[in-house]
Amino acid sequence: MHGPPERTNRALLLPYLLPYFLYTGIASLPDAWLGRELNYGARLVATAAALVWAWRRYTPLRGPFAPTGSVLIGVGVGVAGAALWVALLRPFVAGGGEAWSALAFWLRLVSAGAVVPVFEELLMRGYILRVAVQWERARHAGLRDAFEQTLERSSIDEIEPGAWTPLALVITSGIFALGHTPTEWVAAGAYGLLMGALWILRKDLLSCLAAHAATNISLAFYVRATGQWELW
Repeated sequence: MHGPPERTNRALLLPYLLPYFLYTGIASLPDAWLGRELNYGARLVATAAALVWAWRRYTPLRGPFAPTGSVLIGVGVGVAGAALWVALLRPFVAGGGEAWSALAFWLRLVSAGAVVPVFEELLMRGYILRVAVQWERARHAGLRDAFEQTLERSSIDEIEPGAWTPLALVITSGIFALGHTPTEWVAAGAYGLLMGALWILRKDLLSCLAAHAATNISLAFYVRATGQWELW
């Protein structure tokens, strides 16, 4: 079964990628252009607008299990994920990071807690992981044009919740890690695997989104309380 033209993986690529590239593109601007506070403000507005525009094109967040359970389990995994992130990142960063202003802190907290988890989980576990699973299945079926088949004539709508393969999990976690700074690659790669495991166990994006938000919020308050700004 093939998805309709507007739901093929190629057609869905822009809605899933646009928020990510808007956020990272604005983040890459020199501080002298906007300043830290305006930069985060611009990221919030632009990325939220892109998510609203693309929302009807996204795969559902809910899966076969109760959403309340997914949120609660996600939050618990997310807090543990914050501890994992700190433990794996600390050996790669030097101490004495510069403290953020109150406004910059709260703007980043809102971004990290309410916007980043949405577009990253939609892109990583909602799109890339599923596309990788479809590509592997097409390859194992002996299709010579497996990638073209996956991109042009298939849709992630056809993938069952919780579907995965070891290679798809590694690909997704690797891409997730590459979206971070080199010092964060080990922590981000491990965190990507953790979110992949949550997707497999809960079979929904809601638990991954809740976990990602809990991790980012927990990390923000931990850094502010301890003064270890280099971890953020």
